[in-house]
Amino acid sequence: MNLVEYLTKSKVPFQLVPHTETFDAQRLAQSVGVSGHQVAKTVLLRADGDYTYVVAVLPADRNIDLRRLSQLLGGARVELATELEVAEHCPDCEIGVLPPFGSQYNLDTIVDEHLAQAEEIVFEGNTHHEAIRMKFADFRRIESPLIGSFAVETLARNP
Repeated sequence: MNLVEYLTKSKVPFQLVPHTETFDAQRLAQSVGVSGHQVAKTVLLRADGDYTYVVAVLPADRNIDLRRLSQLLGGARVELATELEVAEHCPDCEIGVLPPFGSQYNLDTIVDEHLAQAEEIVFEGNTHHEAIRMKFADFRRIESPLIGSFAVETLARNP
């Protein structure tokens, strides 16, 4: 799926934001000049073994609490998927890029409630050098994600 084509076809207003190549959500936030609260970090998770995958979307300045996410998913055992698994599920994207639209890959999408509070969100498109900015309400309308509390504040690192 080409994300720009999908959003255009869905008649959703969005802005394509070219930026320097980045490989994580916090650097994307810095590159496009927005808060980590607004940048959607997207993570592929394995639930209950290798058969069920879930796309988790959370603010760039937070981390996934796998225990909370497991509870939200009814007690499923949850693990981070590998970069190879991400590439297998998203063959139309550059290696390491996972758009927040799990539905386009026949996957469920779950969004942390902290990101759902943002008026606008920014996320990688299909590459490491193009982001998309859109209203969270529009994202929610076309994706219909499960929304819950599963992200925790990132702990500050000691120098």
